Amino acid sequence: MATDPQHALRDHLLYLLRGGGAHLSFDKAIGGIPPALRGGKVPPVPHTPWRLLEHLRIAQWDILEFSRNPEHVSPEWPGGYWPAGDAPPDDETWDRAVGGFRTDLKAMQDLVADPATDLFAPIPHGDGQTVLREALLVADHNAYHLGQLVVVRRLLGIWPDEG
Repeated sequence: MATDPQHALRDHLLYLLRGGGAHLSFDKAIGGIPPALRGGKVPPVPHTPWRLLEHLRIAQWDILEFSRNPEHVSPEWPGGYWPAGDAPPDDETWDRAVGGFRTDLKAMQDLVADPATDLFAPIPHGDGQTVLREALLVADHNAYHLGQLVVVRRLLGIWPDEG
């Protein structure tokens, strides 16, 4: 059995995607937001927890699908990457978004972890993108918006005090 020459790089990417190092985990950022404040907004910040969650979910899904599906069509930019309202219509919609984010993050991790995935090979239906680039994009994009979510939670008074 041949050794995977990209094994160490896969491990580093998986560490990032799982919220390792200086990255915040999705579960920590999203956990414990009261339903009544999922649409909470604090001016001048334009985002609510719901808007950030749904944007994270849509963007991650789009990057994942682009990475593995030559028939994928991305949403219209920028409107297709954000929900229409500030709050989810109900708890089930929130729960579906959380679950969808987790499912797609796991699928990206599985794609990266698969030794059959050449992290450096150009994606055939792209214009120079690689799975490596797309995985780093997911990690960076998630880190950026999870950081925004922490700021919104702090301003709403719903971020756990870590003393």
